Amino acid sequence: MRTHVIARKTHKWIGLFVGLQVVVWSLSGLYMTIVHIDTIHGDHLIRVASIPGVHANALRDPLALAAQEKASSIRLAWVDERPIYVTEGPSGERAFGATSATRLDPPNEQAIRALASSYYTGSESIASVELFTDVPGEIRGRTPPLWRVEFDHWNSPTFYLSPVTGELLSRRHELWRVFDFVWMLHIMDYDERENVNNSLLRVFTWGAVLMALSGIWLLFHAFPKRKKKGRSTL
Repeated sequence: MRTHVIARKTHKWIGLFVGLQVVVWSLSGLYMTIVHIDTIHGDHLIRVASIPGVHANALRDPLALAAQEKASSIRLAWVDERPIYVTEGPSGERAFGATSATRLDPPNEQAIRALASSYYTGSESIASVELFTDVPGEIRGRTPPLWRVEFDHWNSPTFYLSPVTGELLSRRHELWRVFDFVWMLHIMDYDERENVNNSLLRVFTWGAVLMALSGIWLLFHAFPKRKKKGRSTL
């Protein structure tokens, strides 16, 4: 079989195998290029918090509180412009006033609404508030339960808040959800959407390389060869 026939058949069959995925790579890459990553992260949705200062002498001893709670860790956080301690122990997270060391009750729905509105840069009202016991796929890795607050906006800004402290843990919106979907298509990890070195992606990547090489091979046969002129005789 002549080489240009082999090149044509190779390019055709490999193109049928990986061609659709190449189109998906192009379109998904275009979306991820057009929409700025800061927009995807939702930085524009979050109001920069003003944290008032507090004198160190006004804070209770965190080590003593951690020992009292038998906590494995303790951290200082700011919620609603007041300092709190958050301990991690056998019973999970607990919140305490940093200046009084008194246990703080978990925020109720009304408090969650107020906190979510204080974090949000927009003026839209809250569309829904729900306490999730099963973490949705879009915030994989978080430990339930979580408060989910969605605002009434075309982009559906959604905040996830801690049920212990009311801290903002994560945010999502429609442009991010589209990004997450096209990212899944781009890396071909249809389960966890994280593995950029999976077997399926490697197979199709090498297929695309072979398609390009066969196309280059075919290109050499696309131009007619010039015939050498014979020597003129006297």
